[in-house]
Amino acid sequence: MSAETSWLIAGTVPVPDFPLQDGAWRVDAQDPATLFSQGTAVPVFRGTAALLAAACLCCEVLGAPPPGAVLAGDTGRGRGSRAVYAHLTKTMQERAERGITFHYLMPDVRWHNRLLDAVRRRPVRPTLVADAGFMYAAKMSGFAAEYDLFTPDAGEMAFLADERAPHPFYTRGFLLHEDQRVPELIHAAYEGKNAAKHLLVKGETDFVVEQGAIAAEITTPMVPFLEPIGGTGDTVAGIASALLASGVPMVRACILAARVNRVMGALASPTPATQIADLLRHLPEAARLVLQERDASAALVR
Repeated sequence: MSAETSWLIAGTVPVPDFPLQDGAWRVDAQDPATLFSQGTAVPVFRGTAALLAAACLCCEVLGAPPPGAVLAGDTGRGRGSRAVYAHLTKTMQERAERGITFHYLMPDVRWHNRLLDAVRRRPVRPTLVADAGFMYAAKMSGFAAEYDLFTPDAGEMAFLADERAPHPFYTRGFLLHEDQRVPELIHAAYEGKNAAKHLLVKGETDFVVEQGAIAAEITTPMVPFLEPIGGTGDTVAGIASALLASGVPMVRACILAARVNRVMGALASPTPATQIADLLRHLPEAARLVLQERDASAALVR
């Protein structure tokens, strides 16, 4: 744990036998295909590695300390996820990060509840952000409303809206044309108490939601090839985490994160063959451009 770290990212990487690591990571803005930490390297394809790389690059632009990370290898069997849960539960009282972003961890309600109990006992409660598998665990536990931000895509929004679904695979009747139904799904998720205080719903239109009310809709720039590229949803969550770490208020952080991600895509002029590292090369420039806009809200469509 680094005293210089103000934000923590917790997740897994799909690398067999990758041991649990707790510390600072760095990424080269000129070649962001690899994360480095104390002689350890992790490739940046998608998932938590993409989220962490985006957060590191954005923090550098913002002049904020880089995020720390607790990572372990997990290829789907859950061992690495359980190691992360256990380590965070054990060390939570001595940690000082102002916020935590939970990402690719196998949904485990028992471990989730133990970890959340440890978070509650912190003298100063951190801001809690959840995406991917940990968002599923938060919803399945019944404690979604204790989180400050979820970052679902439209399909995951359908899972949050279904009060009975134990996993996104079993979502009832929402998956067809869910992009067009996002406002309806948002309402249903809050009605069922299955949403965080804020949502950043990623899709053709990005929705920023505060306590059930849509605060902003971001549609520009529209980059048709961006959404199918694996990892672009992860980078939005990483950018939002960096903005929150630097003290940007929640709603504005979500709006800016969506904008930076889209501008990054526009600068990269992606094709179906584009990899996430190709996009990340443009993240620092995209962040600077968006932060220099005189009024970011002028680019929003209500």
